[in-house]
This record gives sequence, C-alpha cells and structure tokens, in this order.
Amino acid sequence: MAITTSAKKAHRQSKRKKAMNDKYKISIRKAFKYVRLAKKGDMQALALAYKAIDKAAKHGLLKKNTAARRKAKVARMLKS
Repeated sequence: MAITTSAKKAHRQSKRKKAMNDKYKISIRKAFKYVRLAKKGDMQALALAYKAIDKAAKHGLLKKNTAARRKAKVARMLKS
C-alpha cells in the first residue's frame, strides 16, 4: 500500500492510465473481430478499425510503425 502522498497520487494516476489503456485495447480487439467477420470491401469495418488503431497510437498505446502495420493488415484482410 502506498504510504507517501506522492506514491498515493502515482497510484491514482496509474489506475486511470490503465483504465484508458484497457479501453483502447478492447476497442482494437473489437474492431479486429468486426473486420474478421466483415465481407470483403466493407468500408465501414475498415473505418472502424482505422479509427481504433489511430486513437490507440495517438494515446501512446501503439507505436507509429506498429499502428501502420496493423492498418496494412486490416486493409489486406478487407481487400476485395
């Protein structure tokens, strides 16, 4: 258990960050599942996946190159 005030604050911050990171991870996972179930050329699924990946990259959950790789993978999956 955190004793000092700064340790308590750091713990609160890490809980908030974990909650947001989990939210972005889940959104990416759901988007990929939606893409796998989508038909070829489904632009709505592509847009949903791109949005989830871009938001995760923007908030530091994914690195820039990892986000680009994932977007390319999604595009390949939906290529008609």
